[in-house]
Amino acid sequence: MRLNRKFVVLIVLSSVFLTCSKSGNNTIPIIPAPVVKNEVDFWLTKSDQSITLQKQSTVLGFGTSVNIYPTIEVDESQIFQAIDGFGYTLTGGSAQVINSLSPTVKQQLLQELFGSAANSISISYLRISIGASDLNSAPFSYDDMPDGQTDLTLANFTLAPDMTDLIPVLKEILVINPAIKIIATPWSPPVWMKDNRSFIGGSLLLEYYGVYANYFVTYIRKMKEQGITITAITPQNEPLYGGNNPSMLMSAVQQAAFIKNNLGPAFQTATISTKIVIYDHNCDQPGYPIAILNDAAAKPFVDGSAFHLYGGDISALSQVHNAFPDKNVYFTEQYTSSTGDFGGDLKWHLKNIIIGSTRNWSKVALEWNLANNAAFEPHTPGGCNTCKGAITVNSSDNFTRNVGYFIVAHASKFIPSGSVRIASNVTGNLNNVAFKTSDGKKILIVENDGTTSEIFNIKFNGRWVTSSLDGGSVGTYIWL
Repeated sequence: MRLNRKFVVLIVLSSVFLTCSKSGNNTIPIIPAPVVKNEVDFWLTKSDQSITLQKQSTVLGFGTSVNIYPTIEVDESQIFQAIDGFGYTLTGGSAQVINSLSPTVKQQLLQELFGSAANSISISYLRISIGASDLNSAPFSYDDMPDGQTDLTLANFTLAPDMTDLIPVLKEILVINPAIKIIATPWSPPVWMKDNRSFIGGSLLLEYYGVYANYFVTYIRKMKEQGITITAITPQNEPLYGGNNPSMLMSAVQQAAFIKNNLGPAFQTATISTKIVIYDHNCDQPGYPIAILNDAAAKPFVDGSAFHLYGGDISALSQVHNAFPDKNVYFTEQYTSSTGDFGGDLKWHLKNIIIGSTRNWSKVALEWNLANNAAFEPHTPGGCNTCKGAITVNSSDNFTRNVGYFIVAHASKFIPSGSVRIASNVTGNLNNVAFKTSDGKKILIVENDGTTSEIFNIKFNGRWVTSSLDGGSVGTYIWL
């Protein structure tokens, strides 16, 4: 009888490991299987909320065992844009409800949001309003005058409306994270500068362009006196929509004229280093920022363009970047609704805002409102009454973390300012984006946009780990 050679070897090896003497020193030990060392940390959020931003105990070690699963390959040799940060808009209403917390609970919340401890999500970028947004309890500017009066010298300019809530909260945040970046934008100028004398809609009168430019200079200087550095401004929030309270219409032609003739020169004369970022509206009108950047006199004053995604496609950011690769791209607002579903919002926002905007060159990915109360307040009369904060403040000693918290946290906790985006391929339903931090860590955020669990490889430098994500789940992977 002839035995297969492999079968004989198997019998011999088995007898070697299983044979042991009942006496003497002839025992042959059983050699344990090699231990796989964890090389990749894995943080998970599931769409059903059974797991939310939890570090997994799964052991992920790089190897070269061949399998049939799809592969996301990360390539650190291809470097794209630098990242300024991830975060939210700190509205006046957000600051108001945060200030309603007891001092102890408020400090715990601020440390969790902006600190660097193990339980923090390390927000690195904030957006604030110049004057009121629609998520203040009432509209205001910093130079409101009685009907029929003007203030051409801005002698009555004051930050007083924000000295109770917004500015004190910002100061507490700066103690925790002095390096946080801030972009500021107005919803409306003082109404005496507008053609309809109303906080809602209308346009800036040409005769006040110069005064309004000085309004921005004064604002930046006054905030600096409070110890708050404004990194960037946009001239107008959502300039193509005049139906909010407050709001203002500003066409691309008007914005270009304001920047080249007034705002840019005013910043230059005052030696203001705050960046000017244009547009700040939806992805369905990329022609707006392109028109301004095509203006040879306006372009030198412009750092980049900002976008929202209530209309259009996130690829519009790449369209503008490709037209003007020397200018930056920002994503500054997207809200989650009081009527939204956790799983649906988690998928859509990770796919489009966190992953989508950064894969399309954005330096920043910001969700809308940081905090409100359980009734989705405060807001102005006619302001958004369905905008759900990342945090709901329920009482003086209790708050809830909502889907917006986890959307941003999957990036902000792991990708600090100064990181760079590196290459990764999208395969099937596995939307993803990769980054490299200044200390050499690689970060990969993956969103399974399908409805069923998927097993996949993460390949780096010729080796790979195998992981899986349930449908609608999000994972952040970190390795050196």
